[in-house]
Amino acid sequence: MSNYVTKEGLKKLQEELDRLQNVERPKISKAIGEAIEKGDISENAEYDAAKDAQGLLEAKIAQLKDTIANSRVIDESQIDTSKVQMMTKVTIKNTKTGATMAYTLVSETEANFKAGKLAINTPIAQALVGKKRGDKVLVKVPAGEMEFEIMDISL
Repeated sequence: MSNYVTKEGLKKLQEELDRLQNVERPKISKAIGEAIEKGDISENAEYDAAKDAQGLLEAKIAQLKDTIANSRVIDESQIDTSKVQMMTKVTIKNTKTGATMAYTLVSETEANFKAGKLAINTPIAQALVGKKRGDKVLVKVPAGEMEFEIMDISL
């Protein structure tokens, strides 16, 4: 399955992979080496903890490599802003409260709610995808249903 990302998002994934491989991996190797130097590893809690940390790190590295390998960079010049889709910024208004919010729909790996980046697989994003300016959408949320009106779609 492809993971659609921006150039910036792919760069962040690659930087994280680089940090894990070139900073964290050597730290754990050093911790394992120091634990081995302390003698009997069969009952050495430091050794066991370091080996567990190594296993978790290697799993994270493998997952990140897979994510990067399956990532597709989106060409923003090809995005149609007549309807809501991945990478568009959508301004919505809660029809009940009148509150307006703006979100850019991004991949799960780039989502950051505080920065206004909403994962494409969230209920709100799913309800908005394919809709046009002026459309009203009903979104099922844990607290019930909310109605939003699409005020603007841009990049």
